[in-house]
Amino acid sequence: MKIILIGHSVIDHFEGTEENKSLPGGIFYSTIGINSIKKSTDQIYLLTGWNRNSFHLFKDIYSKVDLDLTNELINMPEVYLKVSGESEREEVYKNMAENLSIKSVSDWNLFDGVLINMITGADISLEQIKSIRNNFKGIIYFDVHTFSRGVDNKMKREFRPISGIKEWLACINILQCNESELKTIVQYQNEINSAEKILSLGPNILIITKDECGAQVYYRFNGEVKNLFVNAVKVNSVNKIGCGDIFGAVFFYTYISTNNILVSLNAANKAGAIAALRNDLISHPEMELND
Repeated sequence: MKIILIGHSVIDHFEGTEENKSLPGGIFYSTIGINSIKKSTDQIYLLTGWNRNSFHLFKDIYSKVDLDLTNELINMPEVYLKVSGESEREEVYKNMAENLSIKSVSDWNLFDGVLINMITGADISLEQIKSIRNNFKGIIYFDVHTFSRGVDNKMKREFRPISGIKEWLACINILQCNESELKTIVQYQNEINSAEKILSLGPNILIITKDECGAQVYYRFNGEVKNLFVNAVKVNSVNKIGCGDIFGAVFFYTYISTNNILVSLNAANKAGAIAALRNDLISHPEMELND
């Protein structure tokens, strides 16, 4: 298979760690997820931004995928993260990047699937996703991620309703969000009503990740909305960064391989649990899921 991953690479900084320590983040984690499950015959393409000064942070993982479609940037986006307890993490950005250029892709139908992870929320524009949709017959997987957050004058990211969401949803086959992000897409109090509304606007599948509680999937089948739920694998979680990105990449790959929602959900659930167990993902990013 040929798969393309689209999203910004970012440099992460964590509160409480060495101030000058820079760590790879963003679409880096989706790439870990794909690499953990892909077959040797698959071709994985990455459409992201990078620069020469920081490429060494991403090199071990990015050297395993095709980088011909990437954008060279002057400054990488950076995010300062505060992660605590069960609440949503706080994010403050530096060097907010512009939309990635997609002009390097000459034929979208060369790919079996397109995964878009809105790492910064500015990864691609509405016009760009419309262009991809108009020129691609396959499955577009869309992780809402930081698209759900606005940015204030201090570069802090706060949740807010997403503008023009109906036009975005019309371009998407599979939508991933967490419970907080769901409320920025539609503002119903009831999750089932929210799912029914989203599935009426374009996507065939809606995935709602629920952290330690598991994941819920809603999907359309014969004109009706069905749902599946899996409990999270019980693990002693030591990591909260990148788990959702890895979950999404594994679900996406498995689904376009099998066309089976339950099989894909179980594979993604397993991958998310393994990522949560690992506090060494950056230094040792290998995750073998094919066994």
